[in-house]
Amino acid sequence: MPRRTKEDALATRCQLLDAAERVFSEKGAARTSLSDIAQQAGVSRGAIYWHFKNKADVFNAMMDRVTLPMEDALNQSGQQPQQDYLSALVGALLDAVRKIATDEHTRRVFEVATHKVEFIDDLMAVKERQVKNHLKIVSQIQDAMQVACAERGLPPLTQPTALAHGLYALVLGLVQNWLLVPDAFDLPSTAEIAIASYLAGLGLGARASCP
Repeated sequence: MPRRTKEDALATRCQLLDAAERVFSEKGAARTSLSDIAQQAGVSRGAIYWHFKNKADVFNAMMDRVTLPMEDALNQSGQQPQQDYLSALVGALLDAVRKIATDEHTRRVFEVATHKVEFIDDLMAVKERQVKNHLKIVSQIQDAMQVACAERGLPPLTQPTALAHGLYALVLGLVQNWLLVPDAFDLPSTAEIAIASYLAGLGLGARASCP
């Protein structure tokens, strides 16, 4: 019986996150209330408060469902013996881009996070989470590029932080533009070309290109 209760609780939590995803997409995060989410999920307000502290908690949990696997892939990049760190990191970034382009669930969540959230009032915790993850990925890119320079016998980058921010901004900018006009260009192939060109300009293109 306890196992069944735990399974029911997990199912309700997933149901609430599915509902949140739909309502955030339709109304935007700022205009969505916990009551809206509960109503969409067909549960009581008490049920949503049992699972989540507030709207930011719901939003971050919704994001975690699609971003945690991507973050895990980034964290594991370059950990295999003889694996080129920069190539592995670029591969993980491109895998994330491909999933955004091909998986409707992932695309909708990123669309909400990119175009339908205002970092005000009860959503400031969402901004804090996104800033933390952003800086972590930039740090990983910076480390990977510095390691790649050493492996290729190149001098260390003179402005590694700026260059890492530039590469990540390139990826995020492509994703944001594609979410606005998906028919304008093919996201995965464009991201691959753009990243390879950026790295080639730093002398890091040969071993960092990804299939």
